[in-house]
Amino acid sequence: MEGARKIIWNVTALETLSKALQWISKESIQGAEIVENGIIKRLNQARINPYRFPPDGLKINNSGDFRFFITHSYRITYRITENEIRVLRIRHIKQKPISYR
Repeated sequence: MEGARKIIWNVTALETLSKALQWISKESIQGAEIVENGIIKRLNQARINPYRFPPDGLKINNSGDFRFFITHSYRITYRITENEIRVLRIRHIKQKPISYR
């Protein structure tokens, strides 16, 4: 995967993912694994082609480097840098959308 960017997790995003997976695993360990694998799969797609997913409309003054995707009812926001994909936010789609700077 020459040219693929490194994935870097924001601490808050990683904590949010961990809490979500713990909550899901109370009902279904397999369900938590499916959600986690789905997010990882999409992030790996972004590593190779970071502009594959649309610009994040919730980002105020987005120059196009802030992107998002939705998988398994979770909205994952990331920022594209020269060498990295920085995972910034994870929110369930039923949560009220919040703009950010």
